[in-house]
Formats: sequence, C-alpha cells, structure tokens
Amino acid sequence: MASSTPLHHAVSCDDVYSSYQTPLSARYAGPEMVYNFSDRKKFSTWRRLWLYLAKSQQKLGVNISNEQLEEMENHLMDIDFKAAANEEKKTRHDVMAHVHVFAQQCPKAAPIIHLGATSCYVGDNTDLIVLRDGFNILLPKVARCVNCLSKFADTHRNLPTLGFTHLQPAQLTTVGKRACLWIQDLLMDLRNLERARDDLRFRGVKGTTGTQASFMQLFDGDEQKVKQLDKYVTELAGFKSAYVICGDRKSVV
Repeated sequence: MASSTPLHHAVSCDDVYSSYQTPLSARYAGPEMVYNFSDRKKFSTWRRLWLYLAKSQQKLGVNISNEQLEEMENHLMDIDFKAAANEEKKTRHDVMAHVHVFAQQCPKAAPIIHLGATSCYVGDNTDLIVLRDGFNILLPKVARCVNCLSKFADTHRNLPTLGFTHLQPAQLTTVGKRACLWIQDLLMDLRNLERARDDLRFRGVKGTTGTQASFMQLFDGDEQKVKQLDKYVTELAGFKSAYVICGDRKSVV
C-alpha cells in the first residue's frame, strides 16, 4: 500500500511538538518513528486531511477555489501550538481549536475548512495514517535485519556450536543454522507486519456515528457524489479501500 504522506520532514526532533514523549522512545525508537507519533505529525495530518476533503469536494462541484486550496497547502506545517492550546481552553474541543487556528492562518479558505466533517474524520483517519506509516518505517528495518543475518548465517554455516535443551548442552549444531532460526522468525514477523498494514482500511468521510447525512445535505441528496467523495479522499490518503460501516466505537476485531 503506497503512502501519500511523508514519513518525516526536515524538522528537528529537539522540538517538543515533533517528538512523541515516552521513556520507550528515548531507548528504542529512531527519529522517524518518534516523529511519526508526534503532535506535529498528528496535527499536520489533520490539516492534510482537510485539504484532501476540500480538493475532493471541489472536484465534485462544491464552490471551492484553487486559491483557497493553495492557501491551505501553504500552511500545512506551520502550526501555532500555543494558539491552539488557548483556543482549546475556550472551545473545550481539540478539533475545533485547530480548525479555528488553521482558519486564522487561511482566511480565504476559512469557510470551507472541515466542511461537512466531524471530529472522527480527522481523529480516526489520522490514527490509521500513523499506523500505516509506522508499519512502513518498520518493514524495511526488519528486511535489512534479515539480509544482514542471512550473510552472517552463510559466513558461519560450518562453525560448530553446542545446542541446548532441558537446561543442559545437547548435540552439536552450527552458528549458521542457529541464525537461520532467527531469520525464519523474522520472516514470519515481516509477513505479519505486511499483512497488518495491507489489511488497514480508511475510515473515510463518515460522521461520528457512521452516517453521511451532512455530506448528503452538501450535495443536495446526491448519493453517488457522497460515495465518490469517500472514494476520492480515501485515494488521496493512500488507501486502497475504506470501511463500509463505521460507528462511534472502535472495532475490537
């Protein structure tokens, strides 16, 4: 599954908003993964999703100008986190706080930002994008590990070592054979990671309880346009398919 969003930008992870804060990140995560779960990635993805929505709505006949789209595109990354925090104190709503701050930066596009959408549009879809991009960071790392271990196994294919069973030494084996066991496990991990990534589906343009009533109203009851909107946004986000049915509860499958 192709990724349509960059895995990381030329942003210093010394910036608190560009790093996911956890003890685990300092020990085990690389800069790309830390950025992937950061606030900057999260909220810039919200903005990118609003842009995808507006582009798709324009394509289907909503009165949205290229100038409005360009204005949004020019402000995807310059997020004023302090202003958003102040807005959230007023609105007591994280999504609306960021809508207001984005609108202040894009006054021409302000009327069409988040048009017809609910919080789940940016919240749930961003979670899915972050998961997919996380898989895309991990997969080549696992593949490189398999490649390195393959060379190691070949180099040491004739080097004997003691096996071990029931907490005591056993028959001889080779270092290369033992490394092949690790490779086998990693290949199964690689397959499972690829399958989990490829099985991800987009939420698409559906409301919190899964309805598309607001978009039906936007398109004057034209159901085909609503379906096309869902399809266009899903494709722009780099997903092959979207969930047919959504609700206000996460899937437990």
